[in-house]
Amino acid sequence: MNFPDFLLPTNLLWAANGLCFMLLFYCVKTAPWTTFKNQDLLNVFLGMCVALMLLWSIKAGIKPGLNFHLLGATLLSLMFGPQLAIVALTIVLAGITLFGMAGWQSFGINLLLMAALPALFSYAIFHWADRKLPNHLFIYIFIDSFACAAIAMALCGLAACYLLAESGAYSSEYLKHYYLPYFILMGWSEAILSGMAVTLMTAFKPHWLATFNDKRYLKVKN
Repeated sequence: MNFPDFLLPTNLLWAANGLCFMLLFYCVKTAPWTTFKNQDLLNVFLGMCVALMLLWSIKAGIKPGLNFHLLGATLLSLMFGPQLAIVALTIVLAGITLFGMAGWQSFGINLLLMAALPALFSYAIFHWADRKLPNHLFIYIFIDSFACAAIAMALCGLAACYLLAESGAYSSEYLKHYYLPYFILMGWSEAILSGMAVTLMTAFKPHWLATFNDKRYLKVKN
């Protein structure tokens, strides 16, 4: 999903860059930066950026723009909220772009597809489940983390295929047969990554999860 500069129309890339700039401005302005008064959480945030940078660099692909890698967006959204998740993924994308794994002109479209879309979707699912479903640990792990991560990855794949087909980079038939089906496997991998990480955090480091509350999900009493 790391699009090179030559693959999509220039006007689309610049429009995406403009939208990306406005989104980043909003995220930086509204992010809960006071979270990092806790030095431990700041170290976790920076460590996640480095870990995901390495994870994004491990990718497989068949043609330019038709590659696969894990995202970690759902996990970051649960850990830090959507604004800080997008900031973290911006750092990750800047790192891999600096090393030539994506194009600078395509930075905006890559960020919108691989960071903003899955992060905002994941937080929306968490917010919906938090209001509509019982406050139970199983729901938090299985719905908010495992299932949500898989759907978020599939959504990124659908959005990428739509852009590639509509821009004429690849035919819709080619994408339908040789690219889109693999997002089922990627969704499963993303779900395992997020689900296992969140399960471990709820058990050993619940304060690393900004969206988790012992009193609500585990019925802990003072």
